[in-house]
Amino acid sequence: METLKRKDLIYAYAQILLGCLIGGAAYPLFMTPNNIAPGGVTGIGVILNYLFGLPVGTVSLVLNVPLFITGYKYMGRIFAFRSLLATALFSIMIDVLPLKPMTDDLLLGTLFGGVTLGIGLGLILRGGATTGGTDMLARMVHSRFPSLTVGTFLFAFDFVVVVAAGFAVGTTEALYAIINIYVSGRVIDLVMMGFSGNKACFIISAKWQEITARVLSEMGRGVTQLKARGAYTMEEKPVVLCVVSRQEVTTLKRIVENEDPASFMFISDAHEAIGEGFSAISEK
Repeated sequence: METLKRKDLIYAYAQILLGCLIGGAAYPLFMTPNNIAPGGVTGIGVILNYLFGLPVGTVSLVLNVPLFITGYKYMGRIFAFRSLLATALFSIMIDVLPLKPMTDDLLLGTLFGGVTLGIGLGLILRGGATTGGTDMLARMVHSRFPSLTVGTFLFAFDFVVVVAAGFAVGTTEALYAIINIYVSGRVIDLVMMGFSGNKACFIISAKWQEITARVLSEMGRGVTQLKARGAYTMEEKPVVLCVVSRQEVTTLKRIVENEDPASFMFISDAHEAIGEGFSAISEK
């Protein structure tokens, strides 16, 4: 158990470190050269960099640290330590990575900057940390004004930063910043949920017993039978649930078709499949 905890700890900090490296690289490669202010404290850093030439990472760190110290009591000790570490590393990476801009095209900088930043922040979040002192500020405001949710505050803060960028840098850059925020948010979700191509297959059939037996014996996959009743016939009939890899979907379809061509089947994405036959729970 102790070895497992140590392994999980190393894995978490490795994700944070890698996330800081990748996310920090997004700024010198794509964001800062194109004056894209993606909301948050780092967005303020980009604006000040454009106006006064101040380093983005240093500004971000100077603004973030007081927010973390003030909001320490609103988060757990471990989360606070990891987040403070991630914030410091992330800010340092922005300024010290010896990277030259990859493009001066505003659209390419927006899209690739959003993807790179999203991957980095997603890994940091998977490691159990955050780089945003604004998260702490949002929690403090929410505790004082419960009607104002954390999400609403963060959206409003990002909106104000983007509007400020519109006045300080230009409306074109501000509009591209909105695209950047959207792209990075989508990529963060992908990293958090996983890139797995596994599929969750739901099968409704009169031959559910035969289908279950063949999936267990021929595919070696586990099957769950969900209790259900048809609304039209009022007949009780199990729904067969099976999670398989993308490559196994064709095999499963063939089994269902062979046993009952009149069956009903629908398939949805399973972003992460954890447990026997898939990724080990301890690895997550």
